[in-house]
Amino acid sequence: MGLLTIGAFARVSRLSAKALRRYDELGLLRPVHVDPSSGYRYYAVDQLERARLVAWLRRIGMPLALIGAVCDLYDASDAAGAAREVRAYWARAEADTAARRDLASFLLDHLSGLPADRAPHLPAQPPGDPAEKEDTTMTTTTELAIRYAAVTDRGMVRESNQDAAYAGPRLLAVADGYGASGAEAGAAAIEALRPLETLPASRAGDLLNALEDAVTRANEAVRGYDGSGTTLTAMVWTGSRLALVHVGDSRAYLLRDGRLFRVTHDHTVVQAMVDEGRLTPEEAASHPQRALLLRALDGAEASGRAPEVRLQEARAGDRYLLCSDGLSTVVREEVIRTVLGAAPTPEDAVHHLVSRARDEGAPDNTTCAAAFVHPPQD
Repeated sequence: MGLLTIGAFARVSRLSAKALRRYDELGLLRPVHVDPSSGYRYYAVDQLERARLVAWLRRIGMPLALIGAVCDLYDASDAAGAAREVRAYWARAEADTAARRDLASFLLDHLSGLPADRAPHLPAQPPGDPAEKEDTTMTTTTELAIRYAAVTDRGMVRESNQDAAYAGPRLLAVADGYGASGAEAGAAAIEALRPLETLPASRAGDLLNALEDAVTRANEAVRGYDGSGTTLTAMVWTGSRLALVHVGDSRAYLLRDGRLFRVTHDHTVVQAMVDEGRLTPEEAASHPQRALLLRALDGAEASGRAPEVRLQEARAGDRYLLCSDGLSTVVREEVIRTVLGAAPTPEDAVHHLVSRARDEGAPDNTTCAAAFVHPPQD
């Protein structure tokens, strides 16, 4: 029959017999013949290419369900489609790795700074109740402080404003609600983060735990608004670091040494298409589905759609901007860089940026929150 036994096929395909049996059970790589008496599996030589593709995809960590989809595309002579799926998977894997790298870097710094006989203190629960702060400057360490401001604008087309913003000594946040109760959803999400204002500035480990708990509370707070939800991008300061949480298509930017960096990654259908190579960034800007979200706070279980949480170092001279897509979709990043760099204060920056959105017709609500990092004596 020209068939290979499972042992021979395992040797030439570089897959174990155990793996082949598993792939048969899952329908991923079925033998062409199974002996009715012994149950022994036999494979055709022309199955080797699919088997080797499975082996390579497993080496990059792709889940079996996705491997099946890639192999089916390849078997259907759609190599380009198979390549798009691999590219999309790897873009997601790199984004997840980058987020974990930041957390690992923080943990290494934290643990390396402890005496050898002392265990790290990373409690699971955040302390404190929310409290209002009147100061407009906070010393994050003996070396750094921040000034901050936020503004939200209905724009020139929308009948109501579903955006929400907050700027305080420890917390900056922007939310862009959607649905019939979008305004309430956005406000509830930010309110759930307000207890972070009272966390001790020196406890970065506590901050990460508290931030994750606050996002969980925010998602639960949105649950009561059926069919509505919100994006959320927020920063919390501690020491010379800041913690960032992000879900949706609001954005965080950093201006450092005259260069503008986008800190966040849009969780949208269009951005996923850009990541997969199916759209260019220029095509994405005018795509009819550019506002269709892949992740948001909507009260649903967060599995597979969880917000990003990460840590980032802050330096004197840094200027951070959080904004809703009402700004980023109409004001070019070069303009944002220029305005953010030229503004003497955060208040000037956010008001000037909203004005630039109005110059472009402001078809959506526009919200900005800015923080300028400086030595405490300035």
